[in-house]
Amino acid sequence: MSIAQYIDKIWHSTQFREVVRFGIVGCVATLIQYAIYYLFNQCIGWGATTSLTIGYIISFVFNFFLSNYFTFRTKPTVKKGIGFGMSHGINYLLQIVFLNLYMWMGLSEKFAPIPMFLTVIPINFLLVRFVLKSKRL
Repeated sequence: MSIAQYIDKIWHSTQFREVVRFGIVGCVATLIQYAIYYLFNQCIGWGATTSLTIGYIISFVFNFFLSNYFTFRTKPTVKKGIGFGMSHGINYLLQIVFLNLYMWMGLSEKFAPIPMFLTVIPINFLLVRFVLKSKRL
């Protein structure tokens, strides 16, 4: 198999397209979350954890529906909603821990979410994919 054929095979694979769609939804959800975090933290002056939580809740709803319909091409169900919520509960806790860790390391509240997102997004992808693609849910 030539390199061109291998690249073509990857480009047309379901898993690759799934990762690309996840990236699109994840980027938009992350931008929504950070914009809301920035508004509440930097403009209104609320604390980092409270601001992150508000942004997380709003982006969570957006993310749930787009992850089902667009990313993984599945139908939302109550069971998937519960599993999605549980996986995002883990993700939320990781975000809070890493946000505070990066602020403790000296990053400002304004910029600490950026490395936090880079740390937790790969973990979140694996958790969400497992929940939404599971045949048992």
